[in-house]
Amino acid sequence: MSSDNIDGKMERIKALRAEIAMHDERYYRAADPLISDFEYDLLKAELKALEAACPDADLSNSPSQKVGDDRNAGFEKFKHRVPMQSLDNTYSEGEFLDFCKRIEKELPPSEMLFLVEPKIDGCSVSYIYENGKFVRALTRGNGIEGDDISRHIPNIAGVPETLKAIPGKPFPHFVEIRGEIYMTTAEFLRINARREADGLELFANPRNLTAGTIKSQDPNESRRRRLSTYVYGLGACEPAGTFTSLSELRAMLADWGFPLTAFCARVTGGEAAAGQIRLLDEARKNFDYPTDGAVIKLDKLAHQRIFGEKSHAPRWAIAYKFAPEQAETTLRAITLQIGRTGKITPVAELDPVEVAGTTVSRATLHNEDEIARKDLRVGDRVIIEKAGEIIPQVVRFVPEKRDPASTSFSFAQALKNAGIEAERPVRFIDPARPEKGTEQIAAWYLKEKDSPEIRSRRLLYFASKPCMNIPNLGESVSAQLVARGLVTVPADLYALTFDQLMTLEKFQQKSAQNLLDGIAASRSRGLACLLNAVGIPNVGAATARDIAKKFRTLDAVASATAEELQDVEGVGEVVALSIVEYFADPKNREHCERLKAAGVVTEEQGAEDAVPAAAQVFAGKTFVLTGTLPTLKRDEAKAIIEKWGGKVSGSVSKKTSVVLAGEDAGSKLEKARELGIEIIDEAAFLKSVPASDSVPAENAVPALQNPVPAPSDELPLF
Repeated sequence: MSSDNIDGKMERIKALRAEIAMHDERYYRAADPLISDFEYDLLKAELKALEAACPDADLSNSPSQKVGDDRNAGFEKFKHRVPMQSLDNTYSEGEFLDFCKRIEKELPPSEMLFLVEPKIDGCSVSYIYENGKFVRALTRGNGIEGDDISRHIPNIAGVPETLKAIPGKPFPHFVEIRGEIYMTTAEFLRINARREADGLELFANPRNLTAGTIKSQDPNESRRRRLSTYVYGLGACEPAGTFTSLSELRAMLADWGFPLTAFCARVTGGEAAAGQIRLLDEARKNFDYPTDGAVIKLDKLAHQRIFGEKSHAPRWAIAYKFAPEQAETTLRAITLQIGRTGKITPVAELDPVEVAGTTVSRATLHNEDEIARKDLRVGDRVIIEKAGEIIPQVVRFVPEKRDPASTSFSFAQALKNAGIEAERPVRFIDPARPEKGTEQIAAWYLKEKDSPEIRSRRLLYFASKPCMNIPNLGESVSAQLVARGLVTVPADLYALTFDQLMTLEKFQQKSAQNLLDGIAASRSRGLACLLNAVGIPNVGAATARDIAKKFRTLDAVASATAEELQDVEGVGEVVALSIVEYFADPKNREHCERLKAAGVVTEEQGAEDAVPAAAQVFAGKTFVLTGTLPTLKRDEAKAIIEKWGGKVSGSVSKKTSVVLAGEDAGSKLEKARELGIEIIDEAAFLKSVPASDSVPAENAVPALQNPVPAPSDELPLF
């Protein structure tokens, strides 16, 4: 091997180590990865191959030989008595069978007993018990020591405070039980549905949200976000020899009261294990938790000791990971979406393509840095996948299909072409410690915080269906009202006159009267709609409804303390402080008083439209909506289902009762047929509820004007 070749490989090794270290920091500590697990694994695989080809490469500090470090400040640290290692992984059945052949060199085929279990995409944890009593829970940390997250454990389903006693089987004096904390798909969808209704940016996947939750200093975070756990392994155990195999441990864990995965196969030999991996890949589609692969381990602990461990992983186990479902399409345009706070979000406009069961035509690109990092250009063929099989994202462009004449996307030029004056503000790195300095945030915002554009956006939001539901007040009308000085804040709407409206372009007597009628009708929408409409940071439709039910009047909300607000389910410290700060601002108080003086109802409406339990025709049924319905929007169908006692899920499984299908239903319809699930169309659906059924606007799940989520870092609107 030439010295130039060696030098080139060593340079690449150095670059890969730095890149992987950066990704480790984002994944393990920040719970905010920049790339997918698959892309990360490719980087790791390249690094390992290069290090193997360069015998002189120093491996002592290489990320290929380390466990990622998830330790954070603010948590007490404890050492694991037995290190918590990671696992080597593969995406190839051939590489898995090579692993089995290495095992076969030391064990006769009849002794190659493997356990095949799901690889849960969550956060590793070690539960420590002394004489059957819970002591603490630790994250993996750096493998040697972890963070004490015991403050969250009372809120995690399935962790017993005291192990169940088994006659004749005394508890170990000390035992480390290894497992995974995760979030079910249903819970993740519930949280994102609330954020979507509130106009907030959606979480990317359950794993990141789980990690962020257990690394919060506030245990209320894990109470509001329902977390679960499974256990599967053993760390230190005293006395030694308590267990002889993982299958024996598994049986005891069940007796002690721990939750275990339903799928667990004990098989002999690599071919049988490979068969179970294929079965698991099919079965995981119906699991209620995120699964990104299979874990294959030697069952007998004595056999594990024969093979031992490397610095970061055991030699007796391997993870077989399932490659994410991807699709290729064309990036037709990158558009700029301006939110009501002035935040500018780039959006990928795509040729429609089906990915993991749904059709994707748009995907958020987050910010300018994201576009530059991935070097995305209009006209590129790009690869799309769903993060956690839920949120669509653009993974990369296809280099060999790029037009040589294409040019890099310029955010600044796109802003200039659109006539938008914007900036990337700075913020304190740590607001509690200003001396640490400031940093420039990734997002662009309109420079003028009270510009006509922002006023128009606020007015549109105020008049939108989830808020005050004022028909005929669209973008053109909103822009004219602001430009002519007729409306500065939404309260000005209620002082508009017929003659003023007749001065607007394309307005005739009928259109002017229709708008006045809509404005008049909006006065009676009620407190929930009003709380959503005034634009309190971090408060949208779902949160507004919950607050309105609790406090009943606008005055009560305005005078509530942060502690009182946090008594509302789903309202945490951040949301509570946003509400308190909003009503502490005299301008916001004045605006609310003007709305009240204009006759806008500031009390919660009654429950006349509630459906008695006996009349809930969909009680106990879970629906899945797929395709385009002839007349109903999805939010309208969902609201009807929930009004009459049913539930709506995002994916088809054995738990699904009915699939409501429209045109272009796709793979969800096929899966429903395979499982023998009832399939109905819109006509049959509407026949099953009273003909008079209508969903009040204030109770409906709000329809997003734009399917790309709105920003989460809200700024005061008035």
